[in-house]
Amino acid sequence: MKIPFNELRSGYLACQQEIDAAVQRVLASGWYILGQETAAFEAEFAAYCGVAGCVGVNSGTDALYLALRACGVGPGDEVITVAHTAVATVAAIRMTGALPVLVDIDPHTYTMAPHALAEAITPATRAVVPVHLYGHPADLDAIRAVAGDLLLVEDCAQAHGARYKGQRVGSFGDLACFSFYPTKNLGALGDGGAVVGNDPALLEKVRLLREYGWRERYVSQVEGGNSRLDEMQAAILRVRLRHLDADNALRRQLAAIYSTDLPDTLRLPVEQPHCEHVYHLYVVQHPDRERLRSRLAEQGVGTAIHYPVPIHLQPAYQTGQVRLHGLPVTELAARTVCSLPLYPALGAAQVRAVAAACSAALRH
Repeated sequence: MKIPFNELRSGYLACQQEIDAAVQRVLASGWYILGQETAAFEAEFAAYCGVAGCVGVNSGTDALYLALRACGVGPGDEVITVAHTAVATVAAIRMTGALPVLVDIDPHTYTMAPHALAEAITPATRAVVPVHLYGHPADLDAIRAVAGDLLLVEDCAQAHGARYKGQRVGSFGDLACFSFYPTKNLGALGDGGAVVGNDPALLEKVRLLREYGWRERYVSQVEGGNSRLDEMQAAILRVRLRHLDADNALRRQLAAIYSTDLPDTLRLPVEQPHCEHVYHLYVVQHPDRERLRSRLAEQGVGTAIHYPVPIHLQPAYQTGQVRLHGLPVTELAARTVCSLPLYPALGAAQVRAVAAACSAALRH
């Protein structure tokens, strides 16, 4: 048995003809940066998310950075987020000059705990960045109730298509940010990202910031940078967006098999009643995680850890770059979580084989 943790080539092969045609269309157009493909993808993705607009940028990290900058976040401000996330979330806050304030997570969903948010707010707090981790939405109503008038910027990098009370994530915050890194539910064949939202003025600020502050070419209205989604990736994303709901449905079907077949000695993911999980990752917990991973590897099953070191314990953040509140749930998760293989090309038989391998690994 050989079941890799992920297999990106299968995502390309599943819609190879459509992607190849899109690439050829871009090559033949002679326009490779911020052209018709990017504009079309922005319109299509905004419609998919149920928001007024979308601005394509070159990565999910830049999406967060530009969204925060557009909202006026900068030096002297505090931005509250979680430590159990990809480091990109905190790196983007640091890029603005603001101070990340890290709070604990809910033990069931791994997303921001609203009570922890309440304890962290100070007069310097400017924004809150909840992360829809692993494909499960954060508790947005509770977070908004606690945050009040603070800016809310959603980190949707792992939750393309997920729903909270019937509404897609990305449509709740002042702005919301997506990554199109190749492993994502909606992945490019390279880097890419987007900022979405309903406030035209904020979206226009993002649009200016992504390309030198230009409204008119070569004339900078504000200080900006270079963060453009290229035409090739936009064209590929247009193809893959058409398949996103079907792919997410497959992920949910495979997750249901795991949840039925995995042994009860593992702590399994949950889906809150008001949420629709899109299972970017299928994450279990076990106190002897390394034994589990080692025995699965012996049986040919690949696994990963998302994330092994909480941000506040990483070397780069040991000298005042972040402030933190008690993080016991975060630190326990970092010691015990394990991600099992789950992607649309994985068959039901393979999922059952992984579940059986987990049972065998934990039997003795």
